[in-house]
Amino acid sequence: MGKVVDKDCEKIHELFSSLSRCARALQIMEVCGTHTTVIARSALRGLLPEGLRLVSGPGCPVCVTDQSYIDQAVQLARQGEVTIATYGDMVRVPGRLGSLAEARSAGASVVVVYSAEQAVEIARRNPASQVVFLGVGFETTAPGTAMAVRKAGREDLGNFSVLTAHKLILPVMRALLEAGDVPIDGFLCPGHVSVILGYRAYEAIVRDFARPCVVAGFEPGQVMAGIRDILQQLSDGRPQASSVYPSVSAEGNTVAQKLLDEVFVPADACWRAIGVVAESGLELREEFARFDAARRFRLPEMESYELPGCRCGDVICGRCLPAECKLFATTCTPQDPVGPCMVSSEGACAAAYKYERHA
Repeated sequence: MGKVVDKDCEKIHELFSSLSRCARALQIMEVCGTHTTVIARSALRGLLPEGLRLVSGPGCPVCVTDQSYIDQAVQLARQGEVTIATYGDMVRVPGRLGSLAEARSAGASVVVVYSAEQAVEIARRNPASQVVFLGVGFETTAPGTAMAVRKAGREDLGNFSVLTAHKLILPVMRALLEAGDVPIDGFLCPGHVSVILGYRAYEAIVRDFARPCVVAGFEPGQVMAGIRDILQQLSDGRPQASSVYPSVSAEGNTVAQKLLDEVFVPADACWRAIGVVAESGLELREEFARFDAARRFRLPEMESYELPGCRCGDVICGRCLPAECKLFATTCTPQDPVGPCMVSSEGACAAAYKYERHA
């Protein structure tokens, strides 16, 4: 792993042994799909002391998206004259009406894009077709959607709209702690999201719940440094909001923050297996409501539900590890996924299947 990781590993073991032991494992939750993948790919769990447990949180954008949204998107795709523009991970997520991939096989127009701006360009080039961008993701991707909506407004692009399911990370972290059914001793906070938010955004979590919140980057050494800092804060009895990731400042990207505030307003949002969390989502402001696909196409509300036997909801809440789901690597595989955690490249189940199932 390298000298830096070895040094952090030694410090982690030293700090853990100095902490007063309790009847349960000490749990650190990562709320970032990229961290989940790095931890699995680099076999970091095997370097940690027994009794220190890493669990995944709601940090995979596709995984936290409620099934009702998937069904809405598939229903919309089946309508004529509509092109669905989406990030690739959304295409294979199954729902009651099938997946977007199945809809595309049946003749629906579903295109994979790498940015919201690309969806605007598709609408610009195809004025006779309605183009709907699936706005999924956290504060990392939401500014791109906001910029696309603002551009469509300036161009008066009448055939572009957004079906938004953007989520905010801080309200759901708070909701998990308030629920209290999963012990969380510290958060390994997401790097990309924190570039936008800044690490001081987590100070309210620290203040209200006395949990360390440490932002880390995406190399194994960064993840280990973040774990080390969490244990150091627990050992000192002084939880803080901090960062070991040089790309994250205290205040974050204020330009992106202003853009989000210009286009969106916080709204209640439904999360997979968690339910409705107050002001944890983003909806378009009234002046941009004409770009709201749900309004434009008068989409009916879909019922929220959980897939039978699938424990994706428990995985993204830290209640279980992927291998503790009975469907893992049997009924549910990357080739034939049951839930989104096995579909998404940032999903905990996909990472565990690829890197950890033989451990």
